[in-house]
Amino acid sequence: MGAMGEAFTQLLIPVAALVGIGFALLQWLLVSKVKVSADSDLNNGYSDRLIEEEEEGIDHEDVAAKCAEIQNAISVGATSFLFTEYRYLTIFMGVFGAIIFLFLGSVKGFSTKSEPCTYNTGSLCKPALANALFSTIAFLLGATTSVLSGFLGMKIATYANARTTLEARKGVGKAFIVAFRSGAVMGFLLAASGLLVLYVSIHLFSLYYGDDWEGLYESITGYGLGGSSMALFGRVGGGIYTKAADVGADLVGKVERNIPEDDPRNPAVIADNVGDNVGDIAGMGSDLFGSYAESSCAALFVASISSFGISHDYTAMSYPLIISSVGIVVCLGTTLFATDFVEIKNVSEIEPSLKRQLVISTVLMTAGIAIVSFFALPSEFTLFNFGSTKTVKNWHLFFCVSIGLWAGLVIGYTTEYYTSNAYSPVQDVADSCRTGAATNVIFGLALGYKSVIIPIFAIAIAIYVSFSMAAMYGIAVAALGMLSTIATGLAIDAYGPISDNAGGIAEMAGMSHKIRQRTDALDAAGNTTAAIGKGFAIGSAALVSLALFGAFVSRAGIETVDVLTPKVFIGLIVGAMLPYWFSAMTMKSVGSAALKMVEEVRRQFNTIPGLMEGRAKPDYATCVKISTDASLREMIPPGALVMLTPLIAGTLFGVETLAGVLAGSLVSGVQVTLATLEYH
Repeated sequence: MGAMGEAFTQLLIPVAALVGIGFALLQWLLVSKVKVSADSDLNNGYSDRLIEEEEEGIDHEDVAAKCAEIQNAISVGATSFLFTEYRYLTIFMGVFGAIIFLFLGSVKGFSTKSEPCTYNTGSLCKPALANALFSTIAFLLGATTSVLSGFLGMKIATYANARTTLEARKGVGKAFIVAFRSGAVMGFLLAASGLLVLYVSIHLFSLYYGDDWEGLYESITGYGLGGSSMALFGRVGGGIYTKAADVGADLVGKVERNIPEDDPRNPAVIADNVGDNVGDIAGMGSDLFGSYAESSCAALFVASISSFGISHDYTAMSYPLIISSVGIVVCLGTTLFATDFVEIKNVSEIEPSLKRQLVISTVLMTAGIAIVSFFALPSEFTLFNFGSTKTVKNWHLFFCVSIGLWAGLVIGYTTEYYTSNAYSPVQDVADSCRTGAATNVIFGLALGYKSVIIPIFAIAIAIYVSFSMAAMYGIAVAALGMLSTIATGLAIDAYGPISDNAGGIAEMAGMSHKIRQRTDALDAAGNTTAAIGKGFAIGSAALVSLALFGAFVSRAGIETVDVLTPKVFIGLIVGAMLPYWFSAMTMKSVGSAALKMVEEVRRQFNTIPGLMEGRAKPDYATCVKISTDASLREMIPPGALVMLTPLIAGTLFGVETLAGVLAGSLVSGVQVTLATLEYH
């Protein structure tokens, strides 16, 4: 037994989650003090002389009213899209939940009799029908939490965008704090609610399962599946929406009509700003929640069939949840560095401040992991290792979690190096534009492929060290280590789209060039740090996928995955092809949706008299509808490809071929996603 008692663990996890939710609500309250109304300056206690930027010939009340109007249009568009998307996903949740129940229940012919345990031999476990029912409930809980995470993130982002714009009149520091605090609301709500729902679910399930921890934590894995399946559709649907709007707005507006980005005369400008919220906020929120839920569930399941679970050591069993709890507390302290302890005075300090968040949270979290590892874990214990057991010491797990955490930092900084305009890779790509689009595309592709090297080595080292020290459990907690600072990572990530929207609102509201320069500086830093967030998501997904692959191989009773076996090898080849098939489907969807958007924007410019002169208003709603309809229609085939492939491969060709498919898609998918991230 570790030095940390069960009663303390039972208290620590929910208190940390509730503190995270409370901190998120406090940040939201502070953001809400910035009023978006015609008398916002009066409500904020600022007179015109206190606003740094004297905008000649511009009525401040008129600007605030325009900001409120634009903010409302973006919010309505994003909410409408998500509600429509969630109606589709509710049907999917019901159908897939039924499939899970039928597949798991039919394993033992829907038996209601207790079965001998698979791993804890000599003991009786709950019947297969109960496992099927509770796995389905966990799936629905995970899916619902994932959807809520994305939706709440979108609501706070659309709430904060105009407030960031208005604060930019008082200086770049004030605007930065509003944008970052808003991102922190999303980060802490997601991290804390994900932890709390998982903790409560385990306790409610235990009322039925009692001492059958093997069955309890196996059924809890449905929580991770629910989170990641919603993330898949949220990412695909949101991604198609945002890219179709972005391409349509830029091709016609900037290239053909030579008007600025986010110009109010562009019919696709509202759809473009809505896309930032449904793709980069709601999609990313669901995505990172999915990875977090999967890594927690994978670690809990492996622990349940190891000495922790067999000896019913609750504190050691809850090690993954304690890590997440400490992460929330660490991120809370880290956030205060950006919003309260250090003041941003000029544009050049924005990006260093955001990068400092990653370093501070990583260093503090390393200390937190050391404390948890030595107090929550026994000094020596055994872990399940593909049918055998592996003796592990508590400091081994400290290294496993820490290497995942620091690998995340390496991936983040590498991503930043390849995507920031401050460094030579992006400068080389920019320089290649002198000779036309062809050389630009060649340089961009080369840069994208090259950028894969360091992150892959970081992931490979993390896998080798964590597996050598603690088998599959080590890989699962390494993924959790990478996601332990998820609150800070998401705050940085959500900051980007909020700043992007703020710049768009400043342009559409007719604010001065100086204000637009400030919002552009916030946006430029946000674009780079958003790429860092995506790097974390990819790295953690790779580790989580490997941990889940190990759990699948163990559960399916496969002793070795032999690539020289024809069944496995054809699975590998097909699996490696799947990310390209998936990418082809999504890219084609974006292309066809963008084509419709371009045609509609051209039509409006050609047929609405006085649109270019600013005397007439464009029809924003039609462009929003084009993106919405296209994304909802086109997200289903790629999603079905991912969800149905394992079912078909396993049912028709057996578990060996399915193991090959999963391994091939994991290896191939990591390379493709990293390369395309840096290229973008």
